[in-house]
Amino acid sequence: MRPFSLGMLFPCLKTQYLKFRFCLFPTVMALNLRQKQTECIIRMLNLNQPLNATGTANEEVYKILIYDKFCQNILSPLIHVKDLRKHGVTLYFLIDKDRKPVHDVPAVYFVQPSQVNVRRIVADASRSLYDSLHLNFSSSIPRPLLEDLASGTLNSESVDKISKVHDQYLEFVTLEHNLFSLAQKSCYVQLNDPSAGDREIEEIVEKVASGLFCVLATLAVVPVIRCPSGGPAEMVASVLDQKLRDHLLSKNNLFAEGGGFASSFQRPVLCIFDRNFELSVGMQHDFRYLPLVHDVLGLRLNRLSVPGEKGGMRSYELDNSDPFWVANGFLEFPEVAVEIETQLNKYKKDVDEVNRRTGGTDGAEFDGTDLMGNTKHLMNAVNSLPELTERKQVIDKHTNIATVLLGEIKERSLDSYAKKENDMMVRGGIDRNELLGVLRGKGTKMDKLRFAIIYLICSESINPSEVEAIETSLRESEVDTCAFQYVKKMKSLNVSLASANSASRSNIVDWAEKLYGQSISAVTAGVKNLLSSDRQLALTRTVEALMEGRPNPDVDSYLVFDPRAPKSSSGTSSSHLKGPFKEAIVFMIGGGNYMEYGSLQEFAQRQQPVKHVVYGTTEILTGIEFVEQLTVLGQKMGLGSAVASPAPTL
Repeated sequence: MRPFSLGMLFPCLKTQYLKFRFCLFPTVMALNLRQKQTECIIRMLNLNQPLNATGTANEEVYKILIYDKFCQNILSPLIHVKDLRKHGVTLYFLIDKDRKPVHDVPAVYFVQPSQVNVRRIVADASRSLYDSLHLNFSSSIPRPLLEDLASGTLNSESVDKISKVHDQYLEFVTLEHNLFSLAQKSCYVQLNDPSAGDREIEEIVEKVASGLFCVLATLAVVPVIRCPSGGPAEMVASVLDQKLRDHLLSKNNLFAEGGGFASSFQRPVLCIFDRNFELSVGMQHDFRYLPLVHDVLGLRLNRLSVPGEKGGMRSYELDNSDPFWVANGFLEFPEVAVEIETQLNKYKKDVDEVNRRTGGTDGAEFDGTDLMGNTKHLMNAVNSLPELTERKQVIDKHTNIATVLLGEIKERSLDSYAKKENDMMVRGGIDRNELLGVLRGKGTKMDKLRFAIIYLICSESINPSEVEAIETSLRESEVDTCAFQYVKKMKSLNVSLASANSASRSNIVDWAEKLYGQSISAVTAGVKNLLSSDRQLALTRTVEALMEGRPNPDVDSYLVFDPRAPKSSSGTSSSHLKGPFKEAIVFMIGGGNYMEYGSLQEFAQRQQPVKHVVYGTTEILTGIEFVEQLTVLGQKMGLGSAVASPAPTL
């Protein structure tokens, strides 16, 4: 094949691509991740053209959208069908599906930069499926893949079909304004697998760091990075620090407009942890509305399906467009039930008031048909109809969800699990009879296993007789104890490997060799990393200390990486602490959950003035899904039998 230049083959690549990257983000810094990612996607849907005041392109162009499964999940919580129509998208397809030609219409591709996707793009171009192809990759496309794209279209004489190529840096899923997931599955297993080799660990760390880079690029911020010494958190922080340093050397970089002197006072702190920092929270029962809905009903990508009142399944969307969800998501379930009743009574009162003014019947369902009275009242009633109808739909939705939840709570005694786990974590233990009473009482096999593991983590020392009684009780309930045995093994090895825990982990080989030690140290941290007396999570307390930026023995040993500072100062525990910080990004490697997210948001709202905290993780896990990962690790150590593979997660 004759030599070629990427710039010659894709003339737009060099000019449009760099220009797009430079002007992508506004200069005002605000960590509203959902808004910023949505703006990037809308710009992409409009062929990366500048948008007018209405949020659309000046020239309306009808187009087709092609995406892969991963990017479909990115779009799903942010963009609805009506939004696609608004921005001229008439048809949308998965890239791996057979598609028929649609001539004279451009196609917008939004896919991960993979060999498979590049081959499909080349095939589409060679078949002239669409008038032109606007390629948008979710992260930076490696040069070898870009060369494959160029050579493939060159050989098929379809280079002219490629209109533009963009790196969008959007390879993460934003679920709420302050919540995101990298959607990287089974990270906890991969990082704690005793058989994992150096190359495998490096690949995982690189993937996590790349995902975090995408988040920072979308926010257009270069944070100060803090993390504990040793383990996955330090490794990811180090790789991310180097990525940011390398990128900042480029004149037209993604952060070029955010690097002024004034902005240095507004930089956020990025706090990186790994799941072993506070293991118990990954499997704890929570009695607040949002965590309950996620854990019990399987909320995924802000959607869930529950049995309807008249049979069949009802699908609901739970996001920022639902005012009840936003206002009450982190209330205890009984408070939510009271709020639903309050909203229903208020709705009925407003309907009665409208009917009274228009001569209707008190207590009648407001459907707009029983309207009489003067013109003014009639017009007011008509104008209030859409708002009242929407309120009723929201009330009906949450009434149905709460009814299903209540059935699960009663059947499994979830309120008892949540209360006893909280008490156990505050006190650091539980009475033996009370413990066995829970394990022999109501609840699923997984409920009992989660409770038993939390007891194991909370106990500062293992009581052999109590552990034996727990195992007997679990076996009587036919519970697979792989996960329990794994945590017990980690605790029992703590003393003998204590020296390994404190050994140097300056390079990846050293850390991989002491992988067990990292797990054991965190699992047996005792009451230090449990709930405080005010039931604030250890993660939240640590983030609060890091945001204050003052000398604090709990965080003084944390490493500092500042990509804008000289390289010699990075990766050290410095007494010169930067802060206080008004904004923070908290990232959990190995799986996060809504309990931690809620705790951080409550902390941020309590501050005066209010602070801003974004929470992210490699994947959002229910308690069941996290215990399944512990089970896999137990199996890898030969501690139990096989179980079903984990359910899909974010």
